[in-house]
Amino acid sequence: MVTAPARRELVRHLVDRGLSERRSLAVVRMSASAYRYAPRPDRNVELRARILALAQRHKRYGVGMIHLKLRQAGLLVNYKRVERLYQEAKLQVRRRKRKKVLPGERQPLIRPLAANQVWSMDFVFDRTAEGRVIKCLTIVDDATHEAVAIEVERAISGIGLTRVLDRLALARGLPQVIRTDNGKEFCGKAMVTWAYERGVQLRLIQPGKPNQNAYVESFNGRLRDECLNEHWFTHLLHARTVIETWRREYNEERPKKVLGGLTPSAYAKQLASTTINPGL
Repeated sequence: MVTAPARRELVRHLVDRGLSERRSLAVVRMSASAYRYAPRPDRNVELRARILALAQRHKRYGVGMIHLKLRQAGLLVNYKRVERLYQEAKLQVRRRKRKKVLPGERQPLIRPLAANQVWSMDFVFDRTAEGRVIKCLTIVDDATHEAVAIEVERAISGIGLTRVLDRLALARGLPQVIRTDNGKEFCGKAMVTWAYERGVQLRLIQPGKPNQNAYVESFNGRLRDECLNEHWFTHLLHARTVIETWRREYNEERPKKVLGGLTPSAYAKQLASTTINPGL
């Protein structure tokens, strides 16, 4: 199909060759009004540039996240408009294949009503350039969805895990409950003794049912997709720096639809003010 701009260009070419405008329009089968139509100026130039900038900075963000980022910046724009410009620029994120999980019994995971009630913990693994393993301890607050910490080491034992938690306790306090899988670091003697001495309840999920620890599993997926798979770590310090930068951005800049478009940090502040002043 020949587009209208192409037809106009063809009419101009025929006129330049000596054919009358009327005859040229008849040959091309185009009306005079369509030929003389002046397109309106593009009102999406600035918006398109901002969408492109966000897509280039956050390569794994889809149209939904980009729309939330625009709203976060104070730009009230229709979702369908953003989606149309996003598709015109061919920015669609290619979905990575996920491992197939056997269907099982699904139960809704109730979100706590205040911060530091329940933390979820898990491990994520990657490698540096020389092939050595790095082990990332991820800790998520189930109520606020904040990434409390991502500890990056070559190896983390049960004693090392308790040291990380003690360090967090100085700045944030400890939760009432910690939910984990059945890894040896989480249910070993060091962790059990630490939890008993500090009055923290350990809640282990059933083996083979990661959906019972859905908050941290979802976070691990984002960490893998947006950070670990997008960077090539030259050494351990490089990995720590990049991952910590991503964690801060996740907490302070990345809006979440489930939190009403707020970032985890902003939602945590809102939740704290509501808890302190329930009448407001």
